[in-house]
Amino acid sequence: MHHFQFALIAIALYLSATGLIAWRLVRRGQSPSPSRPLALWLILAGLCMHGWLLYDGIFRAPGINLGFFNALVLTSWTVIALFSVSSLTKPVENLGLVLLPVAALTLLLEASFPSPDFMRQAVGWDIKIHVLISMLAYSLLTLASVQAILLAIQDRHLRQRRPAGFIRALPPLQTMESMLFEMIGTGFALLTLALLSGFAFLEDMFAQHLVHKTVLSTLAWLMFGGLLIGRLRYGWRGKTAIVWTLSGFAVLILAYFGSKMVLELILHR
Repeated sequence: MHHFQFALIAIALYLSATGLIAWRLVRRGQSPSPSRPLALWLILAGLCMHGWLLYDGIFRAPGINLGFFNALVLTSWTVIALFSVSSLTKPVENLGLVLLPVAALTLLLEASFPSPDFMRQAVGWDIKIHVLISMLAYSLLTLASVQAILLAIQDRHLRQRRPAGFIRALPPLQTMESMLFEMIGTGFALLTLALLSGFAFLEDMFAQHLVHKTVLSTLAWLMFGGLLIGRLRYGWRGKTAIVWTLSGFAVLILAYFGSKMVLELILHR
């Protein structure tokens, strides 16, 4: 079976799980209701297929091929993996309505537009560790940004005293906010490790093609750190937390995917 066909199967599994989650929201409190475990099993099956596509596109040859679309697929896999683990213990499966279709889109893009060789030469374990930590940090902060968007929608509907069915299906506002800062705290710690490992393992973090990424990543680190300090010292929450989270995430995405898009898709380097 070809790479594109595997991608289509993974996409179908993710979209089927999305449909089940949406159906559960529509039929909330009614009987019969779609099984939550069935949706989680579909996500797990899609995640396994997604993982094979990662191996085939990124890790099969010596070194790693982290071209633009391959990097998107790796990030989306990490996001879905973290989301799946969280869903086992926390009521966060409704995040799948956003995350799963986006992951399916990254698979479609990667299968349709294969990335040119990038970092295909053999690389040391230290660089691989740096890449892994960076991807985990980006992915966890991506989850935090989606959580912040849902928190903003939930807060708005509650203030207007007209919570819709989707909003009623979310956990209480205080729980959502606590989960947001748990994600940000863990993501911030991983981002700190990613920056430290970059300075330690890369020969020149301020080389021509890394300077923008380094500066913007450091700026995002300062923003997330400032948010956590504001939370601890001044009790920041609500709109303040949402604005800081989304701003830091925007800078972080620009740091990594913005620079890769310019270099690979526009300048063809």
